[in-house]
Amino acid sequence: MIKIQAIFTAVFLLATIGINDAVAHEDETHYDRIQLSVSATAQLENDTMVATVSAQEEGSQAAQLSTLVNQRIRNALELVKKHPQIKHQTNAYSSNPIYNKNKITGWRVSQSLRLESSNMALMSDVLGKLQADLALQSMQFTVSPASKDKQDELLIDEALEAFSKRAQQVVNKLGRRNYKIVDINISTSGGRGIRPQYQMRAMAMDAESSPAISAGEQTVTVTVSGKIELE
Repeated sequence: MIKIQAIFTAVFLLATIGINDAVAHEDETHYDRIQLSVSATAQLENDTMVATVSAQEEGSQAAQLSTLVNQRIRNALELVKKHPQIKHQTNAYSSNPIYNKNKITGWRVSQSLRLESSNMALMSDVLGKLQADLALQSMQFTVSPASKDKQDELLIDEALEAFSKRAQQVVNKLGRRNYKIVDINISTSGGRGIRPQYQMRAMAMDAESSPAISAGEQTVTVTVSGKIELE
């Protein structure tokens, strides 16, 4: 019993010493630590077009209107599917009553089709054809994930090099020998936003009228921030 108690006491003392060492380590004051932050920025051209077209019908027979809308969307899909470069997706279908003096006097049925492609010339041509029967609701531009990732890689290299140069500059100016990195963080921003070109509501353009295109650019930024300790 005495032996077991002695072992327990020894273990307790070791644990207490370990805790005290950890607390002392946490309370230890670090000198000559400097926080740095640098950024690398580039302009990236929007290379992807996203457009939404829609079909809408109004009348007294909801079932008949639904048939008409479905047929118009099917016709659009037949055209779009001829071009594998264009991604497509049908969006929400809606059927809403039209009221007059609190009574249902008719129905409004609609459905939209979302299109996306990096081939903007093709998209413009297809949209021009679709507008013979559908309304162009919106047309927007963004940066493809592949382009964004490629640009991020270049900017990360540039930002890390700038961080290293800034740290060395601090070392030289303060007359120290060297430095070590305590922690470092890399963050990216920009490049995946949406730049609106058209935002219209059930407004069809002339048949075979291709919309004018101005894709524009977005700013992509990589920031490297961290803490160094001078030696």
